[in-house]
Amino acid sequence: MNEPDRQLSVSGARLRFRDEGTGPAILLIHGWTLDLDMWEPQVRELRDVLRLIRHDRRGFGLSTGKPSLAADVSDVLALCEHLNLRSVALLGMSQGARVAAQVSALNPGLVSRVIFDGPPSGTVAGSEIQPSDIPLAKLRHLARVGGVEAFRKEWRKHPLTKLQTRDSRSRELLERMIERYRAEDLLSATDAGSAPTAPTAPPLPTASPTPPPTMPPSPALSSVAPPPEAIRAPALIISGAFDLESRFSAAEALAKALPSSERAIVPRAGHLPNLDNPAAYNALLRRFLTRPALQAGRSRKS
Repeated sequence: MNEPDRQLSVSGARLRFRDEGTGPAILLIHGWTLDLDMWEPQVRELRDVLRLIRHDRRGFGLSTGKPSLAADVSDVLALCEHLNLRSVALLGMSQGARVAAQVSALNPGLVSRVIFDGPPSGTVAGSEIQPSDIPLAKLRHLARVGGVEAFRKEWRKHPLTKLQTRDSRSRELLERMIERYRAEDLLSATDAGSAPTAPTAPPLPTASPTPPPTMPPSPALSSVAPPPEAIRAPALIISGAFDLESRFSAAEALAKALPSSERAIVPRAGHLPNLDNPAAYNALLRRFLTRPALQAGRSRKS
């Protein structure tokens, strides 16, 4: 049985989160239009060997606040401080990969390992290979003119939300999350929230060698892609075998850019491999996160 929802008040928002299981700690960061419920198949199977911490990013799911990638970085650090984490693995899915990259670069002493699942182009500086694969202008227009339901209808047709599996639990889970998405980042008066556009600002300067684990980054810094050499933690880059060609290429570019990385392909899966093929996905996480180097830092939820 899942742990009940917990709440954390941060600047400008209240975050819903859950903290379940025992073992090396991993913080799961969901993608655009999704929320913490996406990780249900992982929590069910891995809570015996991992401590799985997941939250609704601000403005998504049941968390309050205005969506903001810059604030997401500070929120992850606030959650780590709240839970007294001094070593944690990060898993960033799709848009969440940008948050994981920022936290890893700014806090190398905190992040033990990092996983990028279906990362977008430009997750780190120098890995920009193509424009966004999301028709953002069209989706924003739909949301503003036709309402959130018009957006949802169109978004359900996009390849990034198409499941390969026929499993009813996975399909119901995805539909529940899309229905919960409020499109606040699309409906805002400005485009500076967390809409999935590629970063255009100059690369983030390398952080100091050993910043305190709870040091919050400035919003100005966390709005741009970090340089790959700033990410020192061992990295795993995951793609579903049937993900978009653009995401596949982005993952390959990221793997080449990072100094220490592994590449993994989940068979019979699209852009949501954790839902399409949870058995294969969970096996990858279990193998990568329970190696001896991490076992030394076993952690129990508070």
